[in-house]
Formats: sequence, C-alpha cells, structure tokens
Amino acid sequence: QLQLVESGGGLVQPDGSLRLSCAASGAFLDFYVIGWFRQAPGKEREGVSCVGKRGGNRVYANSVKGRFTISRDRDNAKNTVYLQMDSLKPDDTAVYYCAAVKLPLTNMCPMAPTLYKTWGQGSQVTVSS
Repeated sequence: QLQLVESGGGLVQPDGSLRLSCAASGAFLDFYVIGWFRQAPGKEREGVSCVGKRGGNRVYANSVKGRFTISRDRDNAKNTVYLQMDSLKPDDTAVYYCAAVKLPLTNMCPMAPTLYKTWGQGSQVTVSS
C-alpha cells in the first residue's frame, strides 16, 4: 500500500528557497500522478503543482508559476518527488501536502484535491522576516 511522507518544510525569509520532498513507500511512484497542495489557515486546500506519471506533464498554479519547480528524482532510486520553491513570499505560508493517484494517461495532471487518493501528513512552510 502506497504511503507518502513529506519533508523539507520550515521557516524561511521572503525571497528565500526551500525544497520539499515527497518520499514514497509501498509502491513505485513513477506509475502515479503526484500533486502538491497547500492549505493556509482559514482557507481551502489548493493545488500548487502536479506531475504526470513518468514525468509526462507538469502543471503549476498561476500563483507559483516561474517560482516553483516540480520534479521526480532522476533515476527513481529514491522514489521521491520534489517541489523546489524559490522567491518565496509570505502568501506562500501554508501546510504543504503531496498526494498521489493512478490515472490512465501520461499527460493527465489534475489540480483538484478531490481526485487524489493517497495523501501525506503535510509539512509546514512559513515565510516571514
């Protein structure tokens, strides 16, 4: 059974960078669509980025486009997906979650949280001076 664990969150100053990791066990991540989501206090969970299975497609929310990069580890040995976050802003403060779902086509990469079946526990990211 697939399990996901996020890591890499923390406190960072505005314009700083963090790299979140989503490590999987129990299944090979390359067969899954992986999404990153975030939820700030009092707000709904929103899609940040996703990558299609086998790296087939990448999608970014407008609010993070050009600043965040989603990737799979190159040789799949670590069975991990990353979210590199640069030029962080206070509005990026939230709990970040990775999630996985199996979909039939390589280019499918939805940003709706309700479509994802397996979730990690979340990692807090705080952007503040």
